[in-house]
Amino acid sequence: MTWAGIVLAALGLLLVAETSIAAEKAAVSWHPSKPRVGDVAWVLVKDVIDGATVEGSVDGKPLTFFPYAGGHAALFGVDLETKPGTHAWRVGVVEPGREPRSAQGSVKIVRRDFHVERLTLPNTMVDLDPETERRAVAESKQLATLYRTITPERIWRGKFTTPVGAAGTGAGFGARRIINGQPRSPHSGSDYSAPRGTPVVAVNAGQVALVAEFFFPGRLVILDHGLGLYTAYFHLDSIAVADGERVERGQTVGTVGATGRATGPHLHFGAQVAGARVDPTTLLGLSLID
Repeated sequence: MTWAGIVLAALGLLLVAETSIAAEKAAVSWHPSKPRVGDVAWVLVKDVIDGATVEGSVDGKPLTFFPYAGGHAALFGVDLETKPGTHAWRVGVVEPGREPRSAQGSVKIVRRDFHVERLTLPNTMVDLDPETERRAVAESKQLATLYRTITPERIWRGKFTTPVGAAGTGAGFGARRIINGQPRSPHSGSDYSAPRGTPVVAVNAGQVALVAEFFFPGRLVILDHGLGLYTAYFHLDSIAVADGERVERGQTVGTVGATGRATGPHLHFGAQVAGARVDPTTLLGLSLID
């Protein structure tokens, strides 16, 4: 073979190698590109064929993907106590008849400042007797176990709606609460002030995962929207659904009340994604719709 032939052959091998490397790289985008602490973000893996298996994680915590827009997408919840800064992610794609693809990188989590809220409540609601404290701890553990349960079916579809139609914008997510002078856990939901008896609706399609009356949340409904997304409705005066019931977006689940530890009638609206406590109002502006 001539020297020119050897060079052409080498170039051909290099081109094949470069093509193979490119094929193994998965195209990944983040929405928003720089999520804030407490946000619900989503990640899209583009150009993924039907029947593919897509897996991924952020800081080692798994993402749960579903088919979307010619690719696969997953929700990612930035917990309200996540440290701002750079966080590592990875994605892997296995498709029938194609070489496996992968990608890795980092996403920047933007700092978010939360205000300090000082409340004064009756001592009986703050300094609990041993029996009530045991009850409250057991109820908290029950909720934590529920939020870690991943239903493999995606139930929600399309845009999310506000849980209380005439109550305006929810407020108070992430507030660092000081109750009777004692620092408490950050407020993990958004509060909607409304008169007692105001209808409370499901923000999207889901299945009732829990109906209960707990010490702190009072009468409550938890909806499982599938793939690790849950929404919570606390301090209800009445409940209009039952455990295991399927509900549609906009369906009444109860009415605003002041049950549990509440200073007046309002809805505490919460959301978690794979156990991450997120600002539920960010669901209302989620750009991932179908």
